[in-house]
Amino acid sequence: MVTFYLDRNISPEEAMQKVGIPVRNKESHCNMGTYKTAVPCSTVGSFCCPLVVTMTPIPKDKLEAILRDIYLSKGVQGMPIHIGCPDLLGIEDCSKPEYGEPMTLRPGDVPVFWASEVTSLEAVRSCRSPLAFASAPGCAVVIDQKDKRIQVSHLEEVPEVHCISQNPLQYSITSSFSVQKIRELENIIARDPGNRGIKHLFTKDELLKASLSLSHARSVLITTGFPTHFSHDPPEETDGPPGAIAIAAILQALEKEVAIVVDGRAMSLHRKIIEDSVDQGVLKTTVPLLSYQGEGVGSAFMFLCKDGDPKSPRFDHLVAIERSGRAADGNYYNARKVNIKHLVDPIDDLFLAAQKIPRISSTGVGDGGNELGMGKVKTSVKRYIKNGDVIACDVEADFAVVAGVSNWGGYALACALYLLNTSNLHKHYLQKAVGSPTTSSRALAWAQALPSVLKEEKMMKILVQHQVRSGITGNVGMEVDGLPFYGTHAEMIQELIDVTTM
Repeated sequence: MVTFYLDRNISPEEAMQKVGIPVRNKESHCNMGTYKTAVPCSTVGSFCCPLVVTMTPIPKDKLEAILRDIYLSKGVQGMPIHIGCPDLLGIEDCSKPEYGEPMTLRPGDVPVFWASEVTSLEAVRSCRSPLAFASAPGCAVVIDQKDKRIQVSHLEEVPEVHCISQNPLQYSITSSFSVQKIRELENIIARDPGNRGIKHLFTKDELLKASLSLSHARSVLITTGFPTHFSHDPPEETDGPPGAIAIAAILQALEKEVAIVVDGRAMSLHRKIIEDSVDQGVLKTTVPLLSYQGEGVGSAFMFLCKDGDPKSPRFDHLVAIERSGRAADGNYYNARKVNIKHLVDPIDDLFLAAQKIPRISSTGVGDGGNELGMGKVKTSVKRYIKNGDVIACDVEADFAVVAGVSNWGGYALACALYLLNTSNLHKHYLQKAVGSPTTSSRALAWAQALPSVLKEEKMMKILVQHQVRSGITGNVGMEVDGLPFYGTHAEMIQELIDVTTM
């Protein structure tokens, strides 16, 4: 006979009582509802089963206090595996648990899900053992070992909870340390060397929420390309592609699917940029390159979803970085108010369609307000940015990352993703407590995928080789938006990396 001991690693009841919240299943003298999920546990030998969870309704305004107390007493093993919409775990109906009684959500409640020891019953059932003894749900085994509190060595590792989606409702968890670092990155890229007035477009924690959402994504679609130099061939500028490649590189390292969509007329240019990026070691492997020239939301649904079905999206997150954005009159303008619509494919339609697909989130990165996704701050663009009343992008993204130069926003997103995925709290939550901890080799691969002065120097030389010009001056050289690479951009990249890795 072999005994399996599984620690009951959650105990929200005590923490709830500390902040004056009654434990409802105890009030009603019933066992907490237990649900099978669509999350597979790591297979070991003949044990193969889905994760089983319990759900506790917690008032939104008490959520962070309760989770902090649980973390301080139980460590990362005591944390929930999901906060928000049960459908994201594959639970179709919370009113029908496999065991126990369902808990009713009251106004202001958030559903919080915890890994359940009942998973062991599913594991035993999966191995088809002819004989097994187990505790019944709600009847735990009591042993003589005392429940010791864990002393967290650094206060910055205390968890923070952030809402990253309202439809479907989804929260994420990371450490205070990661949040502090990402806020530092956000403040650094908000500098305005071109005196464009972008401080008026800045919204706190957009970088944090965008990176949290990207961290949860399985598949990401990136778009870039601003043909501001309409009288040259190619008309593209040096702002955008380097930031897009930097995001793609970290997503590759995190083992996410990534693709890039660009204007049909610019496919050859971007294919060469990607190939050269791989040859120069900026990208580990090539990135699929797509074009979209459809018409209307129907075509966009077919592009984004399998068979156009919103329940089967091909991508979880869309990122636009320095991508020309559609204005209210349907045209596309550069900063000088010149209409460049004839050079731009309707990739905006993908972002409009994504707004109607619950499981696709979006991020826009821009530095002037006429970029795709900056519709979220269009009121400020029209008021504070030169020519803003005409050029302001009308298409919103869920998150608007504003930077002095858009490439900086791409570098910051890459750094933020590294910070999140090296946080034990975030990785535990991201993995839903399933699987092995991050190995040092994987963490090293993430660090190697970060932007660096050397990589971005190579990227700039690739763009110069293909006659891509600086945004403001039109020069073919080592500059972006009229700012020299050596001195300005190189210093910015190094500062971001220093904040991230120190």
